[in-house]
Amino acid sequence: MLFAFGGRAADCRSASSVNTMRIFKEHVMQEAGKTKKDDAARQALSEKDSKAVLKQYGIPVVEETAALNTDAAVAAAEAMGFPVVVKGLGAKLLHKTEAGLVHLKLGSADAVRNACDKIQKGAGDLLEGFLVQPHVEGKREFVAGLFYDPVFGPVVMFGLGGIFTEALSDVTFRVAPLEAADAREMLDEIRSRSLLDDFRGEKAADRDQLVSVLMGLSDLSQKAPDVAEVDINPLIVDAEGRVCAVDALVIRGSVREERPVPPPVDPRRLGRLFYPQSIAFVGASGRLGKWGHLLFTNVLSNGYEGEVYLVNPVRETIAGRKTYPTVSAIPGDVDLAVVTIPAAKVLDLIPDLETKGVKHMLLISSGFGETGEEGKKLEARVVERARAADILMVGPNTMGIANPHIKLYCTGTHVWPDPGGIAMVSQSGNMGGQLLQFAEQQGIEIRAFSGSGNEAMVTIEDYLHAFEVDELSEIVMLYIESVKDGRRFLEYARRLSMKKPIVLLKGGQTKVGEKAAASHTGAMASDARVFDAVCRQSGIVKVDQPMDMLDLSAAFSSIPLPEGNRIGIMTLGGGWGVVAADLCSAYNLGVPELTPDILKEMDALLPPYWSRANPIDLVGESSNILPMQVMEALLKWDGCDAVINLGIMGKRLITKRIVKSTAVDPTYTPDFLNDVVKVLYKFEEEYVEHVVTMMDKYKKPVIGVSIMTDEKEDKTVNKVAGHKYNALFFPTPERAVKALAKMYDYRRFLVRR
Repeated sequence: MLFAFGGRAADCRSASSVNTMRIFKEHVMQEAGKTKKDDAARQALSEKDSKAVLKQYGIPVVEETAALNTDAAVAAAEAMGFPVVVKGLGAKLLHKTEAGLVHLKLGSADAVRNACDKIQKGAGDLLEGFLVQPHVEGKREFVAGLFYDPVFGPVVMFGLGGIFTEALSDVTFRVAPLEAADAREMLDEIRSRSLLDDFRGEKAADRDQLVSVLMGLSDLSQKAPDVAEVDINPLIVDAEGRVCAVDALVIRGSVREERPVPPPVDPRRLGRLFYPQSIAFVGASGRLGKWGHLLFTNVLSNGYEGEVYLVNPVRETIAGRKTYPTVSAIPGDVDLAVVTIPAAKVLDLIPDLETKGVKHMLLISSGFGETGEEGKKLEARVVERARAADILMVGPNTMGIANPHIKLYCTGTHVWPDPGGIAMVSQSGNMGGQLLQFAEQQGIEIRAFSGSGNEAMVTIEDYLHAFEVDELSEIVMLYIESVKDGRRFLEYARRLSMKKPIVLLKGGQTKVGEKAAASHTGAMASDARVFDAVCRQSGIVKVDQPMDMLDLSAAFSSIPLPEGNRIGIMTLGGGWGVVAADLCSAYNLGVPELTPDILKEMDALLPPYWSRANPIDLVGESSNILPMQVMEALLKWDGCDAVINLGIMGKRLITKRIVKSTAVDPTYTPDFLNDVVKVLYKFEEEYVEHVVTMMDKYKKPVIGVSIMTDEKEDKTVNKVAGHKYNALFFPTPERAVKALAKMYDYRRFLVRR
């Protein structure tokens, strides 16, 4: 492929595939001067040799000539044809533009000589020669690169390049190895993506070439493990849309240290931990408020049908129940030991559990890795002993587990959500308790819950694996602050997302520390950005607030996925509809114009002064049947993928307040006023049934926003017996739109994959 530069053409074709590792090592040895430095030292290849490496991976690079002195640079320029670019050449010359070592659009031999003189003065002893290139004409500059993340491994970057790279920070990331779908998504994620289309008289960028660049970087990351960073900036798109790397930097260094990670846990064995037929509470207490009392009372008071044993070496009875001095003294089998004794005594407990044949331990006790180095050492010894005894341990420092399907609520937070399909794991006990409480209040049904604690043995990756094989899990809800095994997390999450949605809230979003990076690519990276990329790559639905988790869990468990992003809005008030439409636009949902056929149908239903537009204003009509008719008309319309209804539900609460005030008027009897309220209650029951019936019929989601809510009476999820879906009502338009937008994003992930 030829790029036109002035009156000449420079060949930017990539070479055919050869032994890439051999060539890479040859270039490293040439530029490093066969150094004997330790591999941990970071070594930069010169620009010329960096490009030679990239060329072997299918990345189009500009053809160029290396010159040892000024005369050779002039001769190269004359042979190449003006205008040209002259750069300082040297393995230690990083960020040459900022140092004044790059001179562009030189149109004569004298200009080349002057540039060489300035480069010599600026580079000093670091200068190894000059690099002469054709001047590439292109208004659009991008950046691509590769760096190594300590948790997730090699990461590929793409974004807006040139002098704006760090200033605008318009970049996106994916963990390698990439699939072609990942690379294509990266192109569409940058804010400047319109530059990839036809732009100011220039043709659209060759997306296939750009995808090849990103896939080449991914391939390099797998075949050249001693590459620490790659930076291609700028990656220029010319007027014909062709792509060429005109500057590049490859940095070698031993950054890929093996991080110790816990070995995987058998997912089915983890599942059995949530189905104990007998539980021993080790450290049971008779004192109100202590963990040793909170846990067993919570279990006993909620209908758990298995055997419960209390272990306390001092007391003979607690809560009127016989206690045992040790676990081995218990006469029956013990499936699960729930441990609340001090951390220092846990090591001595394990032989007793082994003697009894206990295979599962829920270690509630704190005082381990969360307390510092000594605690980490103790935690490691406990894990080692437990593994040797074939005991699977959750924790330490966990707030407990719950399995509503067997009425097991073994948590410090005394909340009892109903059984359902939402599996929940939280790395924070307080956050987990809050989420369970919200779930109970809003009628959101739970498959199982675990406070994962320090994850000394069972990690978040193990839970993902377990949810994949668990038939009762339909939706996965996670609150996490860290990941122990990034590669396994990505693999399991991507696999699970293809079967069940994962809704995730991440704590610790701020950048933990600056990465030592010589390239733009490394400098642009952060812990939060890489994690966001992992979520996009694996299909995780990432949210920003705890309530978003509950909203999404309610939505995924209650309504069908939208096939598209075209939203029909029906509202009792025009202003509310405008707000909802604005929110849809902000969250990349469309509010399509009504077509003639749907306008005609609405004209037959609504008074002449209706809005005749989407959102459809019901103009305050008091008819109870009208909202149902409008909803069905929208759902059967081919131009609509989902319906948001505003202000239909909640009128009974307004009416109750009106009735309370009207009681001062003796004209209206109490019986009459009570009948008015009953009519509204009956309508809302019928409306809820209509909503779920319509979703059953048309397989399109319907989300409602109530005009007023009562915490005691109203729930987000409203079930109707005999129906597949549930009616969903939120208190604000923003929550409804955000939930629908995230569901559409997840649907797009499934379609793309």
